[in-house]
Amino acid sequence: MKTKVEILAPAKNLEQGMAAINAGADAVYIGAPLFGARSNATNSIEDVAEMVKYAHLFRAQVFVVINTILYDNELEECRKMIYQLYEIGVDALIVQDMAIMEMDLPPIVIHASTQANNRDPKHVKFLADAGMKRVVLARELNLHQIKEIHDATPVELEFFVSGALCVSFSGNCYMSVANGERSANRGSCAQNCRLPYNLVDGNGDTLIANSHLLSIKDLDLSDHLPQLIEAGVVSFKIEGRLKDVVYVKNNTSYLRKKLDSFLEGNEKYVKASSGRTLYNFEPQMDRSFNRGYTDYFANERKESIGSWESPKSKGQIIGKLIQTKGNAYQIENANKLNNGDGLYFLNDEGVADGALVNKVEGDLVYFHAPKSIANGTSIFRNSDAAFNKLVEREDSTIRKISTKLSLTETTDGFQLLVTDEDGCESFATCIHPKEKTKNNESIIPNIKTNLAKTGNTPYIADEIEVEFSGNWFLPISKINELRRTALEQLTQIRLKSYHREEHQLVKTDHPYPVEKLDFTYNVANKLARKFYERHGVTEIEKAFELQWDPGKSRVMVTKYCVKYELGKCPKYHKETLGTKVKEPLTLTHGTNAYKLKFNCKPCEMEIWEKDAELEFEED
Repeated sequence: MKTKVEILAPAKNLEQGMAAINAGADAVYIGAPLFGARSNATNSIEDVAEMVKYAHLFRAQVFVVINTILYDNELEECRKMIYQLYEIGVDALIVQDMAIMEMDLPPIVIHASTQANNRDPKHVKFLADAGMKRVVLARELNLHQIKEIHDATPVELEFFVSGALCVSFSGNCYMSVANGERSANRGSCAQNCRLPYNLVDGNGDTLIANSHLLSIKDLDLSDHLPQLIEAGVVSFKIEGRLKDVVYVKNNTSYLRKKLDSFLEGNEKYVKASSGRTLYNFEPQMDRSFNRGYTDYFANERKESIGSWESPKSKGQIIGKLIQTKGNAYQIENANKLNNGDGLYFLNDEGVADGALVNKVEGDLVYFHAPKSIANGTSIFRNSDAAFNKLVEREDSTIRKISTKLSLTETTDGFQLLVTDEDGCESFATCIHPKEKTKNNESIIPNIKTNLAKTGNTPYIADEIEVEFSGNWFLPISKINELRRTALEQLTQIRLKSYHREEHQLVKTDHPYPVEKLDFTYNVANKLARKFYERHGVTEIEKAFELQWDPGKSRVMVTKYCVKYELGKCPKYHKETLGTKVKEPLTLTHGTNAYKLKFNCKPCEMEIWEKDAELEFEED
């Protein structure tokens, strides 16, 4: 039996979720009314129900994100909401808080969010043994580490392959809380990592001023899908529940085409849903929001991944600025630009800047630049007006389920049988006398033409058969009625025959991989505490949100490294290291200051508040 492989797309709302399905997604993940890690991407139970109905028609799945940490007074409300989600047909929940594993739940499938410490085989195996059916892996993992996890447990593995990257280990960023009591683990990340900082060394000298030193590029693993599949990944996740519909449709379409190319004729793997998408545009990921791309650590640490110039979208490279001519700019490949396009570039001060195109004449582009731009500057387009307009159209992506239509005669009329690609069948009949056509000529070609007109239905007639014993006449109105009735019934049959996997959690007591939990395990309620205690944990620290010590806390751990970005890593830059930087290095933004600690053995960087007392190891 072939292994199903899926494209998993974000759904900010019902409209974007349906757009993702139409663009070829095998599954979508969407927020419910409460407890999702994107507080600006919530949806009513009614809208989630509509999303489920639409997705299931294509044998696609709907996963609801309940990945905030919960407080004691929210546990019962969360449990009741989960029952509602189960009743409307949701396929799975994506959770961070282990309190949910301790609840009295319906038999709904549970996935472990990337915020649940999914970075090594022992933790992932524990979650699988506890009843999780899928684990969303940490973004920092490389292909070898993913394979090790896959070899340790048969649990389904999901991995991000495109979109924005969280610089911190997921679930372990506390900068928002430390700066303004907005918790990322409660759905309100303030994105402090995207702010400009000064980098100050141990002598008090400013090494870099006003640069976005914690902002990193966006992820693109679209060229690594085969390697990820071989490593054990079965779900390719697109980040972006706060992005617009153009981003969702473009990225989903691009990855769909990439994956289909790999799956075509493959003997081991198969697409996870039904239907195929017809595209009226050519998807290109660099034409959507992006800060430049990186493969992050999938292929180990090899390149700079910082996006220090700006946290804003760069978009698509157009060409170099050749020269300024009066109030116009001569730009390479200017013919690619259109009126209304948004441009990105660095001005003479080295600061990220932008402008809207007013007019294009040959290789001259007219726009108002707030600051002067040097010749040779790279010009990017971060908003493509024509492309956006095209992709926003409802018919830019059309998803169709393959069908075979067979029209035959009965004793008192005719019957149309429709069989779809999944083997579902529907038929419609009409009573009509057997009357021969004028001149006794066959009208079967005309009948086939009309049967093929499936219009705005989710079906396409890939094969049509008409078997008559004579050259019978059948009015177009009857043909249309047969087709319409059979296809409407087929939709109901497909929805009723959809098989949702169910799994009833059984409480386990196998040992947790560690006996002592610090605040990074985000235990904020009595049920999560009970869960860990039953699995042998002896010491449990409260979640950061419940015990923050202002000015003295560690607010982030990350595989991203400022030393590496500076070319000062003692491990990777031995030959070119030159003068070492004087530690501690400090990031400052206004009145906020953070000390950096470098743990070279695990190749990690820690970020601490300014009043923390740190011990530094020798390189």
